[in-house]
Amino acid sequence: MLKRCVTEAIGTACLVFAGTGAIVINEISGGAISHVGIALTFGMIVATMIYATGHISGAHINPAVTLGFAITKNFPWKEVPSYWISQIIGAVLASGALTLIFGTVGNMGATVPSGSDIQSLTLEIILTFILMFVIMAMATDIRSVGGAAAVAIGMTVALEAMFAGPISGASMNPARSFGPALLSSDWSSHWLYWIGPMTGAAIGATVYHWLKKE
Repeated sequence: MLKRCVTEAIGTACLVFAGTGAIVINEISGGAISHVGIALTFGMIVATMIYATGHISGAHINPAVTLGFAITKNFPWKEVPSYWISQIIGAVLASGALTLIFGTVGNMGATVPSGSDIQSLTLEIILTFILMFVIMAMATDIRSVGGAAAVAIGMTVALEAMFAGPISGASMNPARSFGPALLSSDWSSHWLYWIGPMTGAAIGATVYHWLKKE
């Protein structure tokens, strides 16, 4: 259990360091990475961490994903708090490292709505529904192509970050939003980055679990 929790912390830290690091460096470099580059960075780091840590911890690297798996009985409820704590610790450590290297730049990649809260909340629910639906398909259904899971999930993250990022930040991950918010002290509408992803993941996991039942 300890090794799995450490793995979750490392995986989440790598996700936040690379993803929000791309946002920070894009700000410093005057847009050298670009919005598309940031979206691709998030997608690629997620795919990489699934390949690197999936066989140890399951590569949840997201409290909403852990919740989705628990609701559908693909993960024990008693281990959920340990995974959540590990993921949050990893995110905070990554944001702390970025702060030490670059200072507080670009709000450390914090997710903040550019439109109304209801727009971003709705987007986060739908985006995380789609992500969790894909994860359930690739991780829990033996009919899917197992080796392609990391690619499919990473592509989903990149796609959603690409089109929805300018509005809600396309977090889909409470830990990813918490780390930058804590280090930048920017808690603007932070609640929706917990409610949205948790709700979307719960619905997405439940719907796919129902669909795959014979």
